[in-house]
Amino acid sequence: MDLYAILGIGRDADQAEIRRAYRRLARRFHPGINPGDRDARARFEQITEAFETLGDADRRRAYDAGDVRPAAPEGASFGFDGFDFSVEVTEGQQASTFGDLFAGVLNRAVERGSAAAGTGADLHATITIAFEEALAGVDRYVPITRYVPCRTCAGSGTIALEPAPCAVCRGRGQIRAARGHMVFSRPCEACRGTGERREASCRSCRGEGIEARAESLRVHVPAGVADGAQVRIAGRGHVGKRGCPPGDLVVTVRVEPHRLFRREGDDLYLTVPIAVHEAALGAKVDIPTPDGVVRLRVPPGTQSGQRLRLRERGAPSLRTGGRGDLIVEVALVLPSLLDERSRELLREFGRINGEDVRSALWTGQS
Repeated sequence: MDLYAILGIGRDADQAEIRRAYRRLARRFHPGINPGDRDARARFEQITEAFETLGDADRRRAYDAGDVRPAAPEGASFGFDGFDFSVEVTEGQQASTFGDLFAGVLNRAVERGSAAAGTGADLHATITIAFEEALAGVDRYVPITRYVPCRTCAGSGTIALEPAPCAVCRGRGQIRAARGHMVFSRPCEACRGTGERREASCRSCRGEGIEARAESLRVHVPAGVADGAQVRIAGRGHVGKRGCPPGDLVVTVRVEPHRLFRREGDDLYLTVPIAVHEAALGAKVDIPTPDGVVRLRVPPGTQSGQRLRLRERGAPSLRTGGRGDLIVEVALVLPSLLDERSRELLREFGRINGEDVRSALWTGQS
């Protein structure tokens, strides 16, 4: 059974075309218009089944993919409710068009899809922390203004009233309207079919069930967070309307740069100046690390730009729970020639070590 063929539409039809096709066919085959006609009743059931499936985006995708078989949904008899041929009513302001009869049917798929959309929106904020705070972790209070449940109506959007007959349906719970020789009835929306008004819209929140409130929330930034990372706090965003669950608070963390360290992933980089004699002869120099000052051994013959690695002296890793490395980049610093004695010593050094340091480059040797 091809549901598209039942409605007489193509597979690329949008929701508006599906609704128009349903309205057109429902008017033609409705049992109330064709009393005693079993073929019309069966056709109407097929039309209803096709609309219930194709009018819902998720069920339509599943049907197009062949994942599910179309089946009449529970309560599909809605198409036969609301008819009354024995009651006399007067057409007036409450008279309905034929389309009103199917308003609930046409909106049912939309209501199913919008239930999940009732979740409150996420709230976004940005904080700036120091480099050291990013490595160690820190708690910060973030001032925000968010929607919370209305204190007057506790988020319901309504307040209780003394029971009284509904003024819209005059206590009957049903709205009856004539259309030609047919009489239709539908539940009164004002009293939800009860015939009594027991509640009214909350004036404080105008029936929305929410109000704005300023507050300060504590946000824990874990150790090792990088610049631009986001911390998500579930349930601390805007609350949804009329009791729907809240969204999340999403905090973007900005980390100030450090004057000495540079971070790449979980590794930290540090440039350390080394004197000529320390690079040539080797030395032990004190360098800063996130854990304090440590002593670094510079091996003899160290070249400028050479990297020395200190294991697990870098940033904490949020992925592994361990730590990155501290990578020390050596920068050779020439001495200041303050007097003639210093110059003479360098000349003597050059005469003793007369190696051409550029010969390997010119000859292509490594």
